Amino acid sequence: MATEIMGFIESYLEQLENVLRSLPKEPIAKLVTWMAEARTRQRTVFVIGNGGSAATAAHFATDVGKGASLGRPQRFRVLSLTDNAPWITALGNDLEYEDIFVEQLKNFAQPEDLVIAISVSGSSPNVVKAVEWAKEHGCRTVGLVGGKGGRLKELADLSIVVPTEHFGRAEDAHLVICHIASYFFMEQAG
Repeated sequence: MATEIMGFIESYLEQLENVLRSLPKEPIAKLVTWMAEARTRQRTVFVIGNGGSAATAAHFATDVGKGASLGRPQRFRVLSLTDNAPWITALGNDLEYEDIFVEQLKNFAQPEDLVIAISVSGSSPNVVKAVEWAKEHGCRTVGLVGGKGGRLKELADLSIVVPTEHFGRAEDAHLVICHIASYFFMEQAG
């Protein structure tokens, strides 16, 4: 059993390393640029996703809202729309689950805000619907997707495609992309 476990660990890490080395750097740089522009223009950054991607969205918003803002001359206006469980469950119960993000955006989003959607499949109806609405209302949209990218890959103004269809490694890479973006502002930019 120990040999089997060690073999799995080695294989997983090797495949993850290959995925991380293959990440597209130019779109990640554009994400960072768009975040800087949102901060300068005092636009809000919204982050959305389901399941593991919801956790990544919340983590990213925390890193940007605290780590990339605290003690800085300019602060980020950032919200993870995955974090208000009572509101989400009310929307899912009274409307449809696919409305949980778009209805929140309707309350808060303004033209030129930035909506970052995280979805390994790129096909989550609630994420796609929110990005469609955001684009129709003048927001910039970013899709962090895996493998084939689904509808989100084509829909978002900027798509960052992680080159794997393995959900775990795609989610690992999405968190790395979010850390690159947030730590740029923590370690490089004022």
